[in-house]
Amino acid sequence: MAPTTSAISSHRPIVISGPSGSGKSTMLKRLFDDYPGKFGFSVSHTTRSPREGEQNGRDYNFVTKEEFLDLVDKKGFVEHAQFGGNHYGTSIKAVEDIAEKGQVCILDIEMEGVKQVANHPTFPRPRFLFLSPPSKEVLEQRLRGRGTDKEEAILKRLKQAESEMDFAKSPEAPHEKIIVNDDLEKAYKEVKEFIVGADA
Repeated sequence: MAPTTSAISSHRPIVISGPSGSGKSTMLKRLFDDYPGKFGFSVSHTTRSPREGEQNGRDYNFVTKEEFLDLVDKKGFVEHAQFGGNHYGTSIKAVEDIAEKGQVCILDIEMEGVKQVANHPTFPRPRFLFLSPPSKEVLEQRLRGRGTDKEEAILKRLKQAESEMDFAKSPEAPHEKIIVNDDLEKAYKEVKEFIVGADA
């Protein structure tokens, strides 16, 4: 067990969080494109059924509810949560697999997951980054601009975003840095400096 944890310690994972519409996906895609082979995404476990085109082991590790809860009992998750009747989680092994390839694991997780990772008793502490929209008003414009969500879903996302932004500013939040994405180039430069270093 120890060698794998030391692999994680020498390739400290990075937890990036932020509300839907903050630009996380754009930033991470760019980072992975700019630094091929340096980073890896952990493959999450889920109890939901695969969607068309999804592959087990690539998009998700698809497991039964029993298998999932068994891993919870064995303390096999860094973080896990339940959404809409399905369980989702990041296993310690998924992060170890990436560290053992010599890559830095990027964890893109929401607020409850961030709290679990920050308070995990044995998992080596990652670095925490929060990506924030400039304001709730701008976030609302971005979400409405997508034109993909129904009104109810938009309001739900905005309420969740408000909670996440309030938490990120609170004293108990573990974030080492909050980056406000008001200008994509400027924000990406800050993300890159935090993750890769100032000489990036």
